[in-house]
Amino acid sequence: MALVKKTEDDKIEIVGKFRNVQIRTATIVEEDGAEISRSYTRKVLMSDKNIDNENAEIKEICNTVWTPEIKKRLTDFYLKEKEKK
Repeated sequence: MALVKKTEDDKIEIVGKFRNVQIRTATIVEEDGAEISRSYTRKVLMSDKNIDNENAEIKEICNTVWTPEIKKRLTDFYLKEKEKK
């Protein structure tokens, strides 16, 4: 009886006007090759965050969708919100 626990990014979505990248990670437990458990976590990456620790696929997606215009849009939003306070 061998238990194996693995994780995989099983869903990647680009959402909203700031092109946030949502990543759903599945944690899968298998016993003798048969899945016995699956659970999920989710994280959201925004264009102002450091992505150095992300895998190559996530980096490629982020670098593609986070154009200079998108980054400026987020910066302008932050500045506008700061002015309201």
